[in-house]
Parts: sequence; structure tokens; C-alpha cells
Amino acid sequence: MEHQVFVLVDLLGTLAFAISGALAAEEKRLDLFGAFVIAHITATGGGIFRDLCLGALPPVGISYWRYLACSVMAVAATFGVRGIVTRLKHPVLLFDSLGLGLFAVVGAHKALAHGSNVETAVLLGTATAVGGGALRDVVLNRVPIILEREIYAVAALVGAGVQVLGEQFTWAVTVTPWFGAAICFVIRFLSLRYAWSLPLLARKDGQ
Repeated sequence: MEHQVFVLVDLLGTLAFAISGALAAEEKRLDLFGAFVIAHITATGGGIFRDLCLGALPPVGISYWRYLACSVMAVAATFGVRGIVTRLKHPVLLFDSLGLGLFAVVGAHKALAHGSNVETAVLLGTATAVGGGALRDVVLNRVPIILEREIYAVAALVGAGVQVLGEQFTWAVTVTPWFGAAICFVIRFLSLRYAWSLPLLARKDGQ
């Protein structure tokens, strides 16, 4: 039976990503149905890819009612409290960063639970975290964040790595996922705050 901590982390990550998707849809002036579709894609895209890789069929993103409910709640909250949300600075990035850390640890944990090795667990944790946002941006005809000069996938990689490390050394199950998600969020937040980015490959002509 899945530990309740991971169920909670998964639901919070789903809600955060769904809200970021609904906000992005609002920026593109989509209607309610369009906002729901984008919210659901953002919230479940990475998890569906992970489950397909693990052979965990059908993927939970299309077989569990709670993910659909989170998408509906996210759209309702986004449009219902629009005044509060619009006061936030860069709300899409905020909720996307929250979902990034939460999904990184959940994805890594599920991969380990299905017998994956450490390397696979870290990679699938990262894919779980970045997959939904990448799909959202592609559908909305935007450059995916993962392809921009930002610390994004690396933050998810660290968060997933912390979760894997914690499970290998049997850290407290009630603490490890929150710690991993927090580390990921802090790295992402600081990279946005101070405009951190990975170095570019230098061209031979010096340009």
C-alpha cells in the first residue's frame, strides 16, 4: 500500500501543476474547457510518461479519479479567485516550481517501488517533474522552459536525487520527500531570483 505521505505529495504536486496550466491557458485567453485540457495535460503528462516507462498500466493520470478532480479544482480556483492570483508575481512560474519539486520526489519514489535502479529512478523522477510543463508549453506554442537558459531540469534532478538518496539510506519517510521537494524549489527559486543559468558551449570562432 502506498504511504500516505506520497499520496499527499502527489496530490499537492498535481494541484500545483494543474494551476500553472490553468494560468497559462488564461494568459492565452482559452475558454474553460481549453483551460481544463491544459491544466490536466500539465498535471498528468509527466506521470503518464513515467508509468509507460515503468510498465505501470494503465497510467494513473488517466485511471485515477483524483487527478481529474485536481484539474477541475485548479481551473475553478484559478478563475474563482483570479484577483488573488493576479496579485502574485509570475504565478505560472511559482506554481510550476512548486509542482516541479513535488513531482520529482514522487516520480523517483515510484520508480524505486517498481524495482528500478538508482539511475533510472533519478531520471524518471526528473521526467515526471518536467514532462507536464513541457507538454503544456508545446500545446500553447511556447518554447518549453526545459529548453530555455534556466535552471529547471537540473533542479528536478537534484530533488529526485535527494529522494533516491534518502530511500537508499532509509531516512524518515515522513521527512525525505518534503526535504527533496524543498531543495528543488529553493534551487529553482534562487535561479530565477538571481538569473542563474548553465554555461553555454563556447564556439571555436569565439562568438
